[in-house]
Amino acid sequence: MSQSLESPHRCAAPPSALGDFTADRRVLLLLLMASAVGSAGAFSAWLLLKLIALVTNLVWFGQVSTVLGSLAGLHPGWRMIVIPAVGGLIVGLMARYGSDKIRGHGIPEAIEAILIGGSRLSPKVAVLKPLSSAIAIGTGGPFGAEGPIIMTGGAFGSLFAQFFHLSAMERKTLLVAGAAAGMTGIFGTPVAAVLLSVELLLFEWKPRSLLPVIVAVLAAASWRPFLLGAGPLFPFAHDPMLPWWALFLFLGAGVAAGLQSSLLTTMLYKTEDLFERLPVHWMWWPAIGGIIVGLGGLIEPGAMGVGYDMIAALLSGHMPATEVERLLLVKAVIWIVALASGTSGGVLAPLFILGGALGALEGLFLPGGAGFWALLGMSATMGGAMRAPLTGALFAVELTGDLHALPALLAANGAAYAVTVLILKRSILTEKIARRGVHIACEYGTDPFERMRVSEIMVGAVDTLPASMPIDEAIAFFTTSAARHKTYPMIDAEGRLIGTLHRAAILRLKDAGSEKAAQLRDLLSDHSPTMGRPEELVGSLADRMAMNDVGCAPIVDATGRLVGIVSRKDILRVRVEARALEQERSVFLGRRRVNAA
Repeated sequence: MSQSLESPHRCAAPPSALGDFTADRRVLLLLLMASAVGSAGAFSAWLLLKLIALVTNLVWFGQVSTVLGSLAGLHPGWRMIVIPAVGGLIVGLMARYGSDKIRGHGIPEAIEAILIGGSRLSPKVAVLKPLSSAIAIGTGGPFGAEGPIIMTGGAFGSLFAQFFHLSAMERKTLLVAGAAAGMTGIFGTPVAAVLLSVELLLFEWKPRSLLPVIVAVLAAASWRPFLLGAGPLFPFAHDPMLPWWALFLFLGAGVAAGLQSSLLTTMLYKTEDLFERLPVHWMWWPAIGGIIVGLGGLIEPGAMGVGYDMIAALLSGHMPATEVERLLLVKAVIWIVALASGTSGGVLAPLFILGGALGALEGLFLPGGAGFWALLGMSATMGGAMRAPLTGALFAVELTGDLHALPALLAANGAAYAVTVLILKRSILTEKIARRGVHIACEYGTDPFERMRVSEIMVGAVDTLPASMPIDEAIAFFTTSAARHKTYPMIDAEGRLIGTLHRAAILRLKDAGSEKAAQLRDLLSDHSPTMGRPEELVGSLADRMAMNDVGCAPIVDATGRLVGIVSRKDILRVRVEARALEQERSVFLGRRRVNAA
């Protein structure tokens, strides 16, 4: 009987003060943690680059050195096939007997850990990912170091967070902070790293997550001059001073980059499907991919390895057209095959090379020089393939130090982004996750439940029962057709909410033979019903209704007087109205006025 009614013994507490942001003082703790994670990310980037250089020098040049050399001058020979294949085999063994999370280029794995793994990564990933990437890239794999360091930095941030009592969202913030710090350590691009976090990893834009990421990348940027040197990674300053109509050329270059991005993405996953059909265990796939890499190296050695020297050569604008064509074709083939095979490596540097080669070829026919158009192609191909146009534009600026190119970069990235989102439903990063059954919504918007107040959706005319009603009358009411609802608010003579009465509960009273003369107010329990206030946000009330598993909530004013009620149907109507704002189209100006007859 104590559960038959629920009663508020005091008025509903006023809703918490509303504001534009939800951050509290706990963000200060995250900022302190992020500074440590950011420092670790910078040192992880330094260690990864040294490992890549060490493996490269050992297997190709037979020397112990941590200064990265170029593979472009290698003489074709049997080693070009054997070394990448052996490297792929080692990576395959590490993935099978260590952790299969090290397969691929790292960013999809980080996204997957955020979405379905509670932002928890294992210590194995933090150790095996940079080691496997160093082996894969050092033995000729056509990858960049950014994907592995994003995964490695993210793994450290996740491991660090797991030592403290943090929520999954706070662990996610530190995971992303580590990833962004690693990218900053490799490339020296703090602003682009923050934008990459927002566009690809955080799945929100809140002070709680954005501020720690900023602190982490600043910490990494502070360490980078001491670890890897200061200044842009690829210094480039070439302002061709083109006329206003060059804007259309920038957009055209972006369209071409978007088409290239879409083609690369499609071919990558078609090739991955072919590997899935092979009658051998996936452990052997990287070795098979390594053989293809070696064969490509026989044609164009510069297509192998991390390729930073090729990026610099393309930006110089002095690379012969035949060599650019050969680099574009060979790099595309071996990168797609190697990545589809599950070898560990990144995508940013290869996308820069492929986009830069396309842009350099365009520059043969366009004003401004091949180097300038190579820069636009690099940036737009990355922005289109990853669906991160702001990151693509700022990344190119920070890599080169050429701020004057920003308008052209923004135009090209915007065009590439438009092309790719219209051609493909998913990006080169999210398609892999979607194939595992995880859907990702990459479009951010304000939650309609956080814009609308309860007073806008509540029903004002409420059917109620008086608290003075005798129990026998209540039983009779619910056992006849007069009762239209399963739950009724109870009010006193002044209209104040006393409690709620549930049909099932009153029928249990009937079966128990309770006192017929007692009034409903005599059976009140000590539990307050789930109720709301007209001025609070719908999202706040919806959360309480979901947590308490109630289908409707009475709405009271500051005095406790009942002024309305909200049901699940009313809450769902918010989504319907938000959908209508997106889909219903009307013309208000320029229409011919029609008068009623």
